Amino acid sequence: MAPRIKTPRIKTRERIVQSSLELFNLQGERSVSTNHIAAHMEISPGNLYYHFPNKQAIIAELFTEYEDLVDSFLHLPRGRLPTVEDKRHYLMAILDGMWRYRFLHRDLEHLLEADPELAGRYRRFSQHCLIKAMAIYSGFVEAGILAMDQVQIESLTLNAWIILTSWVRFLCTTRENTAHLNEDAIRRGVYQVLVLEMAYVTPQAHDAVHTLCAEFYVPLNQALEDAG
Repeated sequence: MAPRIKTPRIKTRERIVQSSLELFNLQGERSVSTNHIAAHMEISPGNLYYHFPNKQAIIAELFTEYEDLVDSFLHLPRGRLPTVEDKRHYLMAILDGMWRYRFLHRDLEHLLEADPELAGRYRRFSQHCLIKAMAIYSGFVEAGILAMDQVQIESLTLNAWIILTSWVRFLCTTRENTAHLNEDAIRRGVYQVLVLEMAYVTPQAHDAVHTLCAEFYVPLNQALEDAG
């Protein structure tokens, strides 16, 4: 008889973070209390408070996870110029982050108002992302994929940031139940950034980027219906 392989047991702290993310995404952060999280996990509120003193501490932990995720991909490839395939990698990673941590995008204004320390962290995160994104766009210019000057790079970076950070909230204005939000609806937001970039795509990269656009395209009526 083959020996039974034991799967590692997830620690209670990690379970709290995972369960909170699930509930925040499905119901919205403001609708979920620490008591709701404890009940969902079938643990006592005291057990939860042993690991986290309040809900803000859980949110801070989730934001750290999101920061680490974004930092893991928001950089130029080492030792070479970026390619259109790298652009696809960036967009897929952005889509994954927006979907996995969609409550952060949906409830951002409330979260920052409720926690000044988180607001300060988010400001620093935003500045860091904008600087990194401008460097990536400059890399695409150097690689001959985009044709832009520095002012255009700055403007495109800012416009892309505004779209990506507000897209989930836009979708939430089109639906009654947040549980209906799905990944295809968010994919359309990533496509909107590609449309902005198309104005600067060079002739030699046009076909490859156009193919990439087709991969991320979701009809707007479908995106709104999916979110509704």
